[in-house]
Amino acid sequence: MAYEIVVVGTSWGGLAALRELVGSLPPEFELPIVLVQHRHRESDALLASLIQDRTRLSVSEVEDKTRIARHNVYIAPADYHLLIEPGSFALSTEEPVRFSRPSIDVTLASAADSYAERTVGVVLTGANADGARGLRRIADRGGLVLVQRPDSAESPTMPAMALREVPEARALTIGEIAKHLAGLPGAAPASEARVQ
Repeated sequence: MAYEIVVVGTSWGGLAALRELVGSLPPEFELPIVLVQHRHRESDALLASLIQDRTRLSVSEVEDKTRIARHNVYIAPADYHLLIEPGSFALSTEEPVRFSRPSIDVTLASAADSYAERTVGVVLTGANADGARGLRRIADRGGLVLVQRPDSAESPTMPAMALREVPEARALTIGEIAKHLAGLPGAAPASEARVQ
């Protein structure tokens, strides 16, 4: 079974974590990656350029109705919930969830509902519990769930809460997460895909 999408959620300490994760992926990585980072509602699009500096994959901030394409890294815009629909994104200005918009839970849950077992959910460093429920939804739909090892996170609360909610999730360092993602079915062209 090939995976279709990777969704990564992070908060406190997330910029360094995302730069390391995306920068560690091979340039031929095919799966679309969606990044949900808690940030101030008036923050600009600098996050995309800071991550683009670390990868040859195409990095952009999502606009409403953007089509999902392979070889792309998508960033949830500030002050919107990012919903994943089959083949495209939608933006919502519904109320913040756990004081956050974008909410990691909202994006993870919508990915699970759209792509079920073909979804990969990842929770990295952060100082609250956002992401735990969404990761649970992905696990319940048969998707793959990965969590940064709390002892390797700048802020261990978010990954620790995710592991409490989803104890079957694999706890890995960021480098190990990148290596695991690179070896997934669907992550590389068929001729380059590793035999598992």
